[in-house]
Amino acid sequence: MSNFHGNLNRMALFTAIILCVVIFFYRTFFEIATANIYLNGVIIGTTLFGIILCFIKIFALVPEHRWLTAYKNKRNPAQKMPNILRSVATMLRGRPNKLNEGGLHSILDMVMIRFEDERDSMRYITNTLVFLGLLGTFWGLILTVGGFANLIGNLNFNDESVLQSMQMGLSQPLGGMATAFTSSLLGLGGSLIVGFLALQVNMAQGAIYHELEEFLAKRTSVEHPADNVLPKIQDNMDKIIHSLKRIDDNIEYIASDEF
Repeated sequence: MSNFHGNLNRMALFTAIILCVVIFFYRTFFEIATANIYLNGVIIGTTLFGIILCFIKIFALVPEHRWLTAYKNKRNPAQKMPNILRSVATMLRGRPNKLNEGGLHSILDMVMIRFEDERDSMRYITNTLVFLGLLGTFWGLILTVGGFANLIGNLNFNDESVLQSMQMGLSQPLGGMATAFTSSLLGLGGSLIVGFLALQVNMAQGAIYHELEEFLAKRTSVEHPADNVLPKIQDNMDKIIHSLKRIDDNIEYIASDEF
């Protein structure tokens, strides 16, 4: 359980640091979030959902660690069946103490597939945050370009108050730039946070996989090629000798009938 606790402590420490930074710079964070309350609100909500999901995923590994520890120590792991590796636990419970090489590969492949399925949701949230950041960037650029076009088109340079009109018309382009920069900042920051937490979950899953692999490898009997080839050669030689004897017997029988 040391690897699990190490990954969980790193996740908790990293989340606490992010929370302290947000609290310490809450005014700046509030200004960034309200630059485009709708898009940035979606990005912040997606980031919070990704953080919660990562913690749920790593706490879901607790039954897997307990089952693996009980299975290695031979403490009747059937009473503590895991959630993710339930099918693997069922297979191992019905197998003998020794595994062959094919059975080892099939079990490890099944474990890897189950863990890969668990990682898809976290990977999708990380990619979604990057997409939302890019979406806000292009949205802000469109607002900026459109605002400058409207500003220049509506200016009357013969008017003495042209500077005041320009100053008043800069609000839309500047708002577009604020949307572009803030959404990019929040999207990339959210993907960084969720990506780090997802990495810790992946490392915890990898620790389970490698621990199970090392334990099962000690119980696996590897068959050498010579062990399979020599008996087959011996069987074929016996069949050939038996066939030659039958041919000799038939020849002698035919020769005796002719004479």
